[in-house]
Amino acid sequence: MKAITVWPAESGHVEVSEVEEPPIETGSILVEGHLIGICGTDVDIVETAGFGTPPPGRDRMIIGHESLGSVLEAPEDSGFRAGDLVAGIVRRPDPVPCLPCSHGEWDFCRNGRYTERGIKERDGYGSQRWRIEPEFAIKLDPALGDRGVLLEPASVLAKAWEQTDRMIGRSSWRPEVALVTGAGPIGLFAALMGVQRGLDVHVLDLDDSGPKTQLVADLGATFHTGDARDLGVAPDVVIECTGYGPLVAELAEVVAPDAVICLTGITPSRTTTPVEMSAINRDMVVGNTVLFGSVNAARRNFEQAADALAKADGDWLARMITRRVSMTEYADGLHKQKDDVKVVVDLRG
Repeated sequence: MKAITVWPAESGHVEVSEVEEPPIETGSILVEGHLIGICGTDVDIVETAGFGTPPPGRDRMIIGHESLGSVLEAPEDSGFRAGDLVAGIVRRPDPVPCLPCSHGEWDFCRNGRYTERGIKERDGYGSQRWRIEPEFAIKLDPALGDRGVLLEPASVLAKAWEQTDRMIGRSSWRPEVALVTGAGPIGLFAALMGVQRGLDVHVLDLDDSGPKTQLVADLGATFHTGDARDLGVAPDVVIECTGYGPLVAELAEVVAPDAVICLTGITPSRTTTPVEMSAINRDMVVGNTVLFGSVNAARRNFEQAADALAKADGDWLARMITRRVSMTEYADGLHKQKDDVKVVVDLRG
C-alpha cells in the first residue's frame, strides 16, 4: 500500500512510498484511510531538520496526525464495526507511566516519554490503511462525512475551553464576552465553541482577506483587525491562537476583571520584544486574571470535539476545508495559498 513518508533528519525529504500493511500489533481495528489534515506541526516536521522522531530503529516515518477513515475490520467486542467513520487520537501515554498518563491524561504527561502518531516515535495516519487500538479510536457521526477530518484540531480547542471553564468556576461570576486572537482553523474552532456556549464572540486577526471573515460572520461572531487595545470590548475570556508574544502582553491590558486567558498558539520565532512586566504583573494581580497554556487533548476532549462538530452547521464546516490535494501533492499542500483555511490530503486516489 502507499503512504506519505518523511525523513525527519533531512529537511524537505518527503515522498509517497510503498510500505507494508500495518501490523496487527499496532491495533486490532483496521481502517481505510480517507483524509489527513495538514497543520503547522507537519510543516515543521518536513521542513525543519531534526523536528519529529521516527519509530525506534527507523529513519523514515509515516506522517499525518489529523485523521479520518472508515473501519474495514474490528473485533466484535471492540464497540466498532465495518463501515464506522472514525478518527484516531494522536498521543499515547508514556510506558512508565507517570500519574497523569496512568489516569488517561496523557495530554498532561509529566516526564515527556509519551509518543504521538505521525510526530514522535509512531507512524501517523498518512497511509491508505492504518490500524488503531479501540481505546484510541473515536467514532464519528456518519453525517459528518469528510468534515470529520477536522476532529483533531477541534479537540485541541475542546480541551482549551474545558480548562477555561474550570478556571471560570473558581467564582460565581460567568463570562459574557469572548475574544479569539487568530482566525486560522484553531481560531475558528475556538470561536465556534464560544458561540456554542452562548457567548458574544469577537475574533481578531491581522488579515481580513479570504473566506475567514465570512466564516466568522456566519457564526454570528464579530471580526476585527488592528490592535487588541482598540477593539472597544473588555473580554471575559480570551483564547489566544497566534503564539505572538507581544499580543499576549497586550491582552493582559484589555481584559475585564477576573478574566481567563488561555494560550494555545506557539510561534517558532525566537524574536524578542521588550515588555513592561511590572505593569502586566500589577494588572493581572489586581484584576484576578488567569493566564495559562493548553496543548494536546485527552480522549474526553476528542469526544467533546465530536459533539461540537455534530452540532455545527455542516456547510460552515465544509467551507473550512478550502483545498484538497493528492498524496503525491502533499509537499505542495504544506504551503498555504492566499485563500486557504484548511488543506487536506485525499488518501483514496
